[in-house]
Amino acid sequence: MDIQWDDLRLFLAVAETGSFSGAARALGVGQPTVSRRVAELEEALGHPLFLRGVQGAQLTASAEQLVPAARRMAEAASEVAQLAGGEAQDPGGLVRVAAPPGVAWDFLTPLAAELRHRQPGLRMEVLASIAYLDLSRGDADLALRARAPNQRDLSVLAEHSAGVGVYVSRSYAERLPAEYTLADLDWVTWAPPFHELAPRPQLEAMIPGFAPAFTSDNYLALVRAVEEGLGAMIFADVRHRFSRQRDLVRLPLALGLEHRAQVFLVSTKSALASARVRAMAEVLIAELAAIEPI
Repeated sequence: MDIQWDDLRLFLAVAETGSFSGAARALGVGQPTVSRRVAELEEALGHPLFLRGVQGAQLTASAEQLVPAARRMAEAASEVAQLAGGEAQDPGGLVRVAAPPGVAWDFLTPLAAELRHRQPGLRMEVLASIAYLDLSRGDADLALRARAPNQRDLSVLAEHSAGVGVYVSRSYAERLPAEYTLADLDWVTWAPPFHELAPRPQLEAMIPGFAPAFTSDNYLALVRAVEEGLGAMIFADVRHRFSRQRDLVRLPLALGLEHRAQVFLVSTKSALASARVRAMAEVLIAELAAIEPI
């Protein structure tokens, strides 16, 4: 049986989003189109792929066996597209770079503004997300990540490691007693669903009965909370060309050598076949190398 990739692409989108409406949004098509095409695929296969209900679309047992093969086809399709685009040696074009919200806001966005003037043909699309996007599927061309990848098809192009420190506003620092410990501070940190992200688990391990003073699922809200004197937050002890001038004070508290801020520039070999991706990677490699410790 000859199954078209476009049909499997729709099937995979429904399987991964858990609904026909979610697949439609992800693919930028109408929900009726998704429903009709999946129904046609089910008719061609001779068995249902999804159990439809108020909770969404649930994979049938036979459909679950198709998912790994469909994902491999998605990765292959992405690689073909990357290789085809890499034939042109003009480094101009759009490059999608994924990064955590803080890195996207503080580092990538001002860099994109500079590139607009320095290399106007090379454009950066910044994808700010806590979750790691699937580079093998082509969800992004490059990624800055806090952990080294363990997938065989991903390569680390550059990395940077730095110490971290405890920072508070000047007004908060002035209110502290002469002697204090980590447990005496009001902490600003991640709220669910990101409460397992560093440094919150580390703080919970170091401070018995840890109870933060302010939490948020938004990085900018966390930074603003520290600036407004709500409490302390851990930042990397680094300075780069685009660092904002924050009126914060670094407290003389030791966190230990195991507390480090790391960033890894990651890509796939197929993405690097594109001249525009290689050009953007070279820019990011140079910027990471120029970061200085405070």
